[in-house]
Amino acid sequence: MAAFFVFRDTMQVSTLIGRKVNQTSGFLQNGKRVPLTVVNVMGNVITQLKTTDKEGYSAIQVGLDIKKKPGKRDLNRAKQAGLEKAPRFFKEIRMDDIEGAELGTSIDIATVFAPGDIIDVTGTSKGKGWAGGVKRHGFHGGPRTHGQSDRERAPGSIGQTTTPGRVYKGKRMAGRMGTDTVTVKNLEIIEITADGVLLIKGLVPGNLNGYLTIKKVGENKKFVPLYKENTEEDSGIASESSPVSEDASQTNADEQSSEPAQLSESKPSDPNDNQKIKPESALDSSENVQTSPTASTEPEQAKEEAKKEVVQDAKS
Repeated sequence: MAAFFVFRDTMQVSTLIGRKVNQTSGFLQNGKRVPLTVVNVMGNVITQLKTTDKEGYSAIQVGLDIKKKPGKRDLNRAKQAGLEKAPRFFKEIRMDDIEGAELGTSIDIATVFAPGDIIDVTGTSKGKGWAGGVKRHGFHGGPRTHGQSDRERAPGSIGQTTTPGRVYKGKRMAGRMGTDTVTVKNLEIIEITADGVLLIKGLVPGNLNGYLTIKKVGENKKFVPLYKENTEEDSGIASESSPVSEDASQTNADEQSSEPAQLSESKPSDPNDNQKIKPESALDSSENVQTSPTASTEPEQAKEEAKKEVVQDAKS
């Protein structure tokens, strides 16, 4: 895996294998929200070359990922390709010409795919076990009335009478559902990351970590890229606005500092003027203080005089 195998202009390789990583969603630059499938295609290694003289056709065999416990056959195949570890998944790609291809070299993704390419994705669908005709083929079932209450999900009649006297091959009936080779056509590559991850617009068959075959079939001339938040511009705007805020804070500080100066000018310059000028509230309080002792002494004098009169009456 030392060098990358760059295809020439005469070669028409347009297929790679990948591993389904995740399903998510995103927004395009026109504001449209689209479903996205994350597929990792990094590490496509050429493991075998097939020529017209030996096999009767031209093709390359590509491997992906690493197998933890490979068998002898996989180890011998990796040894012939000059690889240290055996790949986990293999796929054969037909080509008109394989001149220039070398065993053990990695395929450069940029030479095969680009944002805006239209692709067909082939994978193995999820296995759902044994299923009846209603779930597997969408049968509507029979009526619930006329004595058919226990046959509403039954398939019904499957053949004719004496002619032909048999059931045709391919009759849709109950059976194993899923684990089929399914191809979803006319999907679109939205973005290719630096680490070899494709963001595909749409959904693809199979479970997570399932292997897919991705084939380029065309290009979208009206391609709309994925929307991204530009953090650099936001930081630039913030940095430009910071001097303005500093100037505003300085002006506010100057205004606050000028207000005490104005208040100090309105105060009297002579400190003795404060003694001459007395507010009305202060006068009222002083008068109340002077009159309050007299008001408190008059009742006491009346009580003493009353006691004296009582004592004199008692003596007489």
